[in-house]
Amino acid sequence: MKLLAKFKARREIYENIFSARALFIAGIVIMPALLFNPSTKFRIIQFLFFWLLVWLSGKRTNPLFTILIAAAIIAFNLIVPYGRILFSVGAFKITAGALTAGVHRAATFEALVMLSRASIRQDLKIPGAFGELLGESLRIFSVMMSRKYHITRKNFFADVDSLLLELSGEDVTQCAVHETCTKPAGYVILVIAIVLSWFLWFEGFI
Repeated sequence: MKLLAKFKARREIYENIFSARALFIAGIVIMPALLFNPSTKFRIIQFLFFWLLVWLSGKRTNPLFTILIAAAIIAFNLIVPYGRILFSVGAFKITAGALTAGVHRAATFEALVMLSRASIRQDLKIPGAFGELLGESLRIFSVMMSRKYHITRKNFFADVDSLLLELSGEDVTQCAVHETCTKPAGYVILVIAIVLSWFLWFEGFI
């Protein structure tokens, strides 16, 4: 109960000092710093940084689910070996090139997921017909990510099916959070987050 209360307290602060639009714009500005970072090491650091932002926002994450997705991405990359052979398991060869590419892609995917969770809220509104469609899609994604802890490894497909059925019976496009204006402290925090993200991009080229 105390843990849930702490999550709720952090989420209330997050929702009160940031507007959904300011968070979304900050996420768009930060995204190129991740996608154009050539360093796998610094992409992993960016992923951990975005995970910290999600935790500070009061949103829960499932470390096991995150690890399983990353492991699956790496495993798929290992199917096509290239580069120096590190070791072999029977006829299956683990190569440096495939392993590095797998870790790079897994870090990128997971970092994008964490960035989207930190920067997209259910009350996001984007002007225009296309913006409305995009906003609804992002809100649905946000709801699904916020409930992924219901998905377990033991009943993975059944849990996914149950989640989709649950969402189909809800109007997730309706805002569950009142629109707020970004407070001065919120702008300072967003600027710091943007600067740190681009600093890691800069470090990736050195």
